[in-house]
Amino acid sequence: MTYPIGLRLAGAGVYAPRTRRPSSALDALYGKAEGWTQARFGIAERGIAQRDETTSFMAAQACRAALNEAGWSEDFDVLVGACGVMEQPIPGTSVLVQHALGLHKSGIPCFDVNMTCLSFLSALDLVSLGIKAGRWRRALIFASDIASAGLDISQPEMSAIFGDGAAAVCVEAGPDDGPAILSCRFLTLSSGKDMAHLRSGGTGIRIEDGYEALQAGARFHMDAFGIFKAAGKRLPELINEAVASAGLTLDDIDTVIGHQASKPGLEYVRHILGTRPERIVDIFGHTGNQIAASLPTVLVTARNQRRLTPGSHALLLGTSAGVSMGAMVIRC
Repeated sequence: MTYPIGLRLAGAGVYAPRTRRPSSALDALYGKAEGWTQARFGIAERGIAQRDETTSFMAAQACRAALNEAGWSEDFDVLVGACGVMEQPIPGTSVLVQHALGLHKSGIPCFDVNMTCLSFLSALDLVSLGIKAGRWRRALIFASDIASAGLDISQPEMSAIFGDGAAAVCVEAGPDDGPAILSCRFLTLSSGKDMAHLRSGGTGIRIEDGYEALQAGARFHMDAFGIFKAAGKRLPELINEAVASAGLTLDDIDTVIGHQASKPGLEYVRHILGTRPERIVDIFGHTGNQIAASLPTVLVTARNQRRLTPGSHALLLGTSAGVSMGAMVIRC
């Protein structure tokens, strides 16, 4: 049996950009009356990174906070980057963060995991399996995203809901009868591969294709309704499978730590739960959709609010481009 996997959250940190953009600032850009953006999308404000607040800079700030709380310096085994959008194609963001942390002589191995908005959940799953196998005992995982860098402001349905930020966690092995991952499930429906995409930055669009092609590919495109529809059909089944595999029922879940995809997305999860909707940690109105940084930011928020009490159960849940879905059940 893979599960349970004893895993303790030893430290956590977040980084919020210095600049806050209220939804009222977007109303004029969209040519709408004041209050339209907040009423339409359910978001009051979000953080917007400035040019000196790079992906790796924000990640390093969150990592320092997590390391300080854990009391770690160089005494961890692996550094994992879990960003939805990399700072650059080569080398990976985790390498840049190791250097920013002053650990360039440590030799601590670094690698990056990408499952867009589910990158953090995927990284946590991979790290836990590595710990179960005895490969690692301690790990530092971060997610940092600058959604604002690729938004087309002329498209409110895509640009209004996103925000920037970073979060990091320090996790370490523990006894299986204590805090632990009880189950994890992922599902990908690649028929939705074109519903959300950012095409520049890889090998698909090249310099010889011309500046206009590179520029167009650098803008994020998303069919929000299409993703919601595709995920909505399979999400209840995925949640039930993950919860049942943990030997629990939905009523046993005390806290839902969900990717802050959108206001309708959070409302749909409340619908799936059926009872005690207050179990969902909802920070969307003040952060927006932070891509991969969203899930760990919610996790840290729930921890700071003392909602992850010893022995309670939490469901980590999200969707991402692809279209992919993921659910993980943990015992706190």
